Amino acid sequence: MAEGLRAAVAAGRLSPGSRLPATRQLAAELGVSRGVVVQAYQRIVDEGLAEARTGSGTVVTGRGVRRAARPAGDRRRTLDELRLPISTPESVDIDLSPGVPDLSAFPRAAWLRAERAVLDRVTAADLRYGDPGGTPQLRAALVGWLARTRGVRCEADDIIVTAGVAQGLALLAQVLRAQNRDLLAVEDPGSRGAVDQMVFWGMRPVGVPVDEHGMRIAELAATGAEAALLTPAHQFPTGVVLSPERRRELLAWPGLVVEDDYDAEHRYDRAPVAALQGSAPERVAYLGSVSKSLAPAMRTGWLIAPRAMQTALLAAKHASDLGNPALPQLVLAELLSSGDHDRHLRAVRTRQRSRRDALIAGLRAHLPAARVAGVAAGLHVLVLLPGAADDTVLADRVAATGVQVHPLSWHRRGPGPPGLVIGYAAHPPDRLTEAAARIGRALNSDGRPAPSRSRSGAPSS
Repeated sequence: MAEGLRAAVAAGRLSPGSRLPATRQLAAELGVSRGVVVQAYQRIVDEGLAEARTGSGTVVTGRGVRRAARPAGDRRRTLDELRLPISTPESVDIDLSPGVPDLSAFPRAAWLRAERAVLDRVTAADLRYGDPGGTPQLRAALVGWLARTRGVRCEADDIIVTAGVAQGLALLAQVLRAQNRDLLAVEDPGSRGAVDQMVFWGMRPVGVPVDEHGMRIAELAATGAEAALLTPAHQFPTGVVLSPERRRELLAWPGLVVEDDYDAEHRYDRAPVAALQGSAPERVAYLGSVSKSLAPAMRTGWLIAPRAMQTALLAAKHASDLGNPALPQLVLAELLSSGDHDRHLRAVRTRQRSRRDALIAGLRAHLPAARVAGVAAGLHVLVLLPGAADDTVLADRVAATGVQVHPLSWHRRGPGPPGLVIGYAAHPPDRLTEAAARIGRALNSDGRPAPSRSRSGAPSS
């Protein structure tokens, strides 16, 4: 039933604003139990296709509907195409690209309460051009919250509120280039989006291999780089945690460590690993955001850099945009201070754990020969494929079944074992179970990858 509702929304038979029949009425018309209808309605609500409104029942929103593809001759490109060499086939209906959070879980009611509370007490002074580093209220709230949840050590004036991690990286790149420190060590494999961002601002990345203990620090020292960009708490895309020995080696390395704490809030089966910044505030530039905890469209993040860099970073931020909008900062500060943000995160973690478990169970059933890594935290898993030769060909085969995944090679700078990077946050368990079955159908029935073929159709050597 949920599939039929999705199709009706996608085809326009149920348009935004349409009110769905009462669950008892529809159950009687279809001759099914009311529980079946309730479950179907809940699934499309979870996907953002509809929402339950007090006094109005379940109403179609259409927010999750994929837009029609642009004409072939249209030269405009989407942001995803600008960042990665990925095009989503029109036939794809389950997009498991990594990095997309559960947008249907955005805490609308809590945000509205916080916004009303802020507007009740906001003053004229709060609406002036303010400190480009951020509002005092948000910076103060972040000090306590980051200390409690991530072990970060800072004062309010050490924080620069940014338009997401992307702007934090841009500010760091500008300052590093001005200091003639443009050689940047990056994880291999690593975050393609973050590396592309740094390249845009003139940094020269050099890859350092990642193994089961994280970045190989001995090889980092041999690069000659004076700065290194890492995801130590949950490495993207492998999911490994930088080992205690490697952490000590990294903090003994003389360069600047740029710590991207991109999904620190999502921990399921283990205690969170403390941020590196707490061990060496004078050596680490720490980056975080609400993109994975609330929504990427919030464009709110933070940069906490060594104090020797802060004046130059603040000047770059001021020159860029004079500072983030004040009202969303004040609302986020209210959410953090009231505890609503923590309550939201607890609910999201419960939802994401069930989604992860559904995907893993499906992959184990349909790909028993594959190894699934990075499952203890985050919003994606890495599926390693023994015997495969070309993971881009495998990803193409999976896409032909209507499921979008990333080949691991898209996130590599050098050669390495093949794999698939699969996000699970944006879809409910039943869709993930279906996706795992389709992925299995793209491979041999025994669970091993099908013989790899080149894009021309000939077997790969």
